[in-house]
Amino acid sequence: MAASKLDLYKLHADEYVTPKTPQLVKTKPTKYLAIQGKGAPGGEEFTKRLGALYGAAFTIKMAHKVAGKNYVVCKLEGLWWGSKTKGDFSGEPPEQWNWKIIIRTPDFITQSHLREAIAALQKRGKGPEVKDVQLETVDEGLCVQMLHAGPYAEEGKTIGMMEELAKSKGKKFHGLHHEIYLSDPRRVASERLRTILRMPVR
Repeated sequence: MAASKLDLYKLHADEYVTPKTPQLVKTKPTKYLAIQGKGAPGGEEFTKRLGALYGAAFTIKMAHKVAGKNYVVCKLEGLWWGSKTKGDFSGEPPEQWNWKIIIRTPDFITQSHLREAIAALQKRGKGPEVKDVQLETVDEGLCVQMLHAGPYAEEGKTIGMMEELAKSKGKKFHGLHHEIYLSDPRRVASERLRTILRMPVR
């Protein structure tokens, strides 16, 4: 019988709730593979760096699977901020958006594992972006979280509801706009997209 895969979303299910109304969620320091860039989502730089991130994630995963330590590669997540502000950047053109796309990874993944994966990808002739993949810890602490159903462009109403809850609890948004993509926009119509929105609060 095949050994079960480690699934971080199931293991930390309390951090990946999908409420239809905002709620407070306590998150723990989390290890991610990450790569940073600037420009419109879906643009050339975004696409190349997304490919580099997934390349590293699956190369590391396959090495551990061979070694008998199998796990599920988590869904894509993203941290977003503007050129002028780290808060509401919706008024800025997408070409000026900054982003860090991230994939949660098990705690036993090390910098050495990442270096080996980057070397393997470079040996296979992958693009120069792979060397920019980092392994880092994100510590957001207390957050407001809510499921957004529908197009990314319509997130404003959901964010407004989240901000109202924060204010009712005597809190303010503090940190980067965080999205957790439960749907693949290449395969799902925009009106059916499901995205967890998360904002750290203090």
